[in-house]
Amino acid sequence: MKRHLGWLFQVELVIGTLVEWVAGLLVFACVVILFSGVVARYALNSPIVWSDELASILFLWLAMLGSVIALRRGEHMRMTALVSQLREPYRMYFDHLGMVASLFYLYLILRPAWHYAIDEIIVTTPSLEISNAWRASAIPIGIALMTLFCVFRMIKSAQLKPTIISIMILGVIFGIFYGFSPSLMQLGKLNLFIFFIGVSGVSILGGLPIAFAFGLGTVAYLGLSTHMPLNVVIGRMDEAMSHMVLLAVPLFVLLGLLMEMTGMARAMIIFLSSLLGHVRGGLSYVLVGAMYLVSGISGSKAADMAAIAPALFPEMKERGTPPGELVALLAATGAQTETIPPSLVLITIGSVTGVSISALFTGGMLPAFILGLILCVLVWWRNRRLPFSTGVRPTRQQMQKWALIAFPAIALPFVIRAAVVEGIATATEVSTIGIVYSIICGLLIYRKFDVRRIMPMLIDTACLSGAILLIIGAATGMAWALTQSGFSLLITQIMNGLDGGSTIFLLVSILVFVVLGSVLEGIPAIVLFGPLLFPVARQLGIHEVHYAMVVILSMGIGLFAPPLGVGYYAACAIGKVNPDEGVRPIIGYLLALLIGIILVAFIPWLSIGFLPS
Repeated sequence: MKRHLGWLFQVELVIGTLVEWVAGLLVFACVVILFSGVVARYALNSPIVWSDELASILFLWLAMLGSVIALRRGEHMRMTALVSQLREPYRMYFDHLGMVASLFYLYLILRPAWHYAIDEIIVTTPSLEISNAWRASAIPIGIALMTLFCVFRMIKSAQLKPTIISIMILGVIFGIFYGFSPSLMQLGKLNLFIFFIGVSGVSILGGLPIAFAFGLGTVAYLGLSTHMPLNVVIGRMDEAMSHMVLLAVPLFVLLGLLMEMTGMARAMIIFLSSLLGHVRGGLSYVLVGAMYLVSGISGSKAADMAAIAPALFPEMKERGTPPGELVALLAATGAQTETIPPSLVLITIGSVTGVSISALFTGGMLPAFILGLILCVLVWWRNRRLPFSTGVRPTRQQMQKWALIAFPAIALPFVIRAAVVEGIATATEVSTIGIVYSIICGLLIYRKFDVRRIMPMLIDTACLSGAILLIIGAATGMAWALTQSGFSLLITQIMNGLDGGSTIFLLVSILVFVVLGSVLEGIPAIVLFGPLLFPVARQLGIHEVHYAMVVILSMGIGLFAPPLGVGYYAACAIGKVNPDEGVRPIIGYLLALLIGIILVAFIPWLSIGFLPS
């Protein structure tokens, strides 16, 4: 069969290569546009008013085409812990069922996406004064291309029986749900469990890509139990995936790849190893400290992780650290540093609740430091008996030599943070400063810059970013559906009815925001529940900055906790580790973080001790 369809595979190769090159060039264009905006505004005192708008348009195209590349390569994030335990014939059936379910989801949203793009024709962008359809059309075109490559993958498998059986199974399931649709509309909030726990949860456990599982649950809920048009979900996806803050994700991914290619990462690792390499698990401590150092610069946890992991992971793997342990610690440090300024979550919580942002910035440093110490204690415990290679302690002369070599690389986080603090660049633009800085260091200092690797790096950046951003878009659509269901009002009523005073309220808040963090992410959850629950905390005598720290850190755990935490899958994608490998190691880290949050919750001084009286 494959021999007779050789022409079809050639078509797939041509289209796939074209998509990869376009996506790679889009990454390059975003870097050039944003850096030009920085130079024009700061150096030439002549701002380019349309630069952010054009970058936002190109970014949505980058996100969708990156998702296409990830689907073609089979690199969308999946949870296969259960499926991987099955014998080969059964695992093959689950793989085919996942492909069919993905194709079904893409089919369901293709028409609404097309209508959404048509509706945007009449909207004119403020700066460029062009039709917004130029941006919105990225969504239906990306979905159409994903549909095409999904079909190509099914044909390539050349296994007709599993495909037919998968179609029949999915058809029966859909038929049952469709037949009971009138009854489902009468069930009210019970549909939340049926669709968001049942459909999405089972799909995730069955090995369906995370983004498609989130989207399938949302579309099924809206289509079968409400009268909401699916175009609205496409709008929420558009809003989430074209947010300028998230443009830092691909740019920091590219920055990490550049640091590796130019030798900056190697120089940094050699120096850091000279300080802690002789200590068992020393680079794990470096990972915790590095995340504390760069956290908050980009406003995105995924971007923070993308700036750190490529520099540290290769050396840590060479020293014998298991990949699952690496990604678990990366995710845990991402959760731990949610309160470090200038955190976008801190700014959001201040804006929607009226809490002083400067007070939040002051109160957030120590709680994150305490959680970081607890993580380091767990790192020490886990490494105390493991036969990891630790290296030989270097001499002082060697350390001085490596410090001099590594200085340009070590200075990079300080250059990035200084650019933000001094107002030279926004949290998104600052990543382009890091990219240009890395290129200059590679060309002039380390003399290591392979031009032939640039395009593959740009394509890999687009692929990884697309996998992350499609999850964020699908999760945002799910968050909107949960809001429309009245879920937020239900949570507020339950919290207001609690007995037991501030102690019970804080404990329940931790539990609730861990759950909310896993399904809504930080900013949507804050916008929804902050104005509702902060007044309750004040009535119980809980300091608003103290409560903010408890809320943010709890949501951080939820954001990075499998099986629903989006941040965990972002960490796995950045570290290029199968999500299954990190599930067991991360449990211990999450428990350690939970202990830290309880300390923060019941020792208010940790959050408010340094606030002006």
